[in-house]
Amino acid sequence: MNVRRRLIPAALASALGLGALTACSSDSAATGNTDKFDVVASFYPMAFLAEQIGGEHANVTSLTEPGQEPHDLEISTKQRAQLEEADAALFLKGLQPAVDEAVGQTGIKTKIDAATLTTLEDHGTGGHSHEGEEGHAEEGHAEESHAEEGHSEEEEHARDPHVWLDPVKYAEIAQGVGKAFEKADPDHAADYKKNTEALVEKLNGLNGEFENGLKDTKTKVFFTNHAAFGYLAERYGLTQEAISGLDPESEPSGARVRELQQEAKAEGVTTVFYETLVSDKTAKTLAKDAGLKTDVLDPLEGITDKSRGDDYFQVMRANLKALQTALGTK
Repeated sequence: MNVRRRLIPAALASALGLGALTACSSDSAATGNTDKFDVVASFYPMAFLAEQIGGEHANVTSLTEPGQEPHDLEISTKQRAQLEEADAALFLKGLQPAVDEAVGQTGIKTKIDAATLTTLEDHGTGGHSHEGEEGHAEEGHAEESHAEEGHSEEEEHARDPHVWLDPVKYAEIAQGVGKAFEKADPDHAADYKKNTEALVEKLNGLNGEFENGLKDTKTKVFFTNHAAFGYLAERYGLTQEAISGLDPESEPSGARVRELQQEAKAEGVTTVFYETLVSDKTAKTLAKDAGLKTDVLDPLEGITDKSRGDDYFQVMRANLKALQTALGTK
């Protein structure tokens, strides 16, 4: 797979987090000391996994409210107590530093870092290609528990955290989370295993939908306000061109805007995508100047009343339709 990258370098430690799962509680009073397996998740994709895998045995809460700007999350005293009382914490290290710190300071026994359950890559440097790297995440990789070892903090923060937007990588994480739940709550291990297998099967099906839906398009290039779709682009042979970098609040240079205007003409780009939780001003300005359309491509940082769907699968399918429309079919 030949996937081009020309993203501008960006400070990405705060590149993103997410909103809370609508079906789970964000009230700290609802967490801890219940008769269920109490899981605190840091953001929506982790909360969604916990609910799908935990099923009726898990009581899931999220640290990030629906619609809250995830990079700005600060952990309150109540949330620290929430973590202390929980049976497990599910988070993605490097995404929300405040969460990483809080989890590290708690005495919680089961700390599940999703970053150790798949391979995180650097999508933030210009010109980096991942050709020939498909399949690098071998079966069983999700069982690795020390994937961060040997990496400096600087290297860790140079990696793209948006792994949930690739259904295959999200499935790898799901498998690791399922195993962690089985170990932490062995009385319900059989149900966790069954739920994990069902979720992975659905994610594999979603991957097939994306593969079939994007394999024959007029262009392979799409413009987005936020460099959140590197894994998705790599998985399906597309090229993501970000106005900003991995930080959705960063402003592009005049030179970057001119470069994108020229590329839009050369590559047949029709649409500039933006997201619901970040201002669409820059995307709409570029679109107007270049004569392009605008549309939403949701990085699934959270589910709100503006989301095109009620859960991960619905929003991902809405993203697929938006990409098909923008890229065109032959």
